[in-house]
Amino acid sequence: MMEYTSKYWNMLTPLIKKSLLKRYGKEETAELLRKTNQIYRDMLRRADDIGKDNPMASNLYEGLIFLALWDASDRKISVDELRTISEEMMSFPFLKAMGLMINANKKSGMARIAKMMHKDAAWLEAHPQYKAYSWDFHFDETKHQDGFYYHFTQCPLNTFARKEGYLEVLPIMCDIDYKTAALMHAKLYRDHTLAGGGEVCDYWFVGDKVENPK
Repeated sequence: MMEYTSKYWNMLTPLIKKSLLKRYGKEETAELLRKTNQIYRDMLRRADDIGKDNPMASNLYEGLIFLALWDASDRKISVDELRTISEEMMSFPFLKAMGLMINANKKSGMARIAKMMHKDAAWLEAHPQYKAYSWDFHFDETKHQDGFYYHFTQCPLNTFARKEGYLEVLPIMCDIDYKTAALMHAKLYRDHTLAGGGEVCDYWFVGDKVENPK
């Protein structure tokens, strides 16, 4: 069970609401978000506990909002439409501030990405009670000459989606990784995802100005 916190709901739903209003109008959007909130809280009660203070927890909290929204529509929102809603959310101007803080084309920017990931991994090492449920980190600095690489062999969103029947829409959550990379002036190269049936979710971040990365 994941403890409910309003932080992620309050952060994401105003952005999602803008997209919904364009499609469904005021009354239907209000009802859809009301149902989404109820379903979201129920999902958190059924999700594995990865630690509320886990620096990776935002991915689970935010991802479940989209799964809950799909459920609240009685799964009538198409996968493509849900993907568009997620893309519109990621396009809001304030999110572009990330690019002012992290530029993967600079050595310092890539180092900052690496530092964040290693810090997340260190948190998990310090809290082993969550290791069986949280994302695990596998770093390999020898795999590529350019950029920064790591992979996961487990993902709580994938675990939840497979157990609860949300694999159809889970790839939308995976695609957000590409949008996040772009905000940091990076390209994400990926061969496999757990959602797609792979044994790992791999992440190779390279500055978006790097040609023919190795």
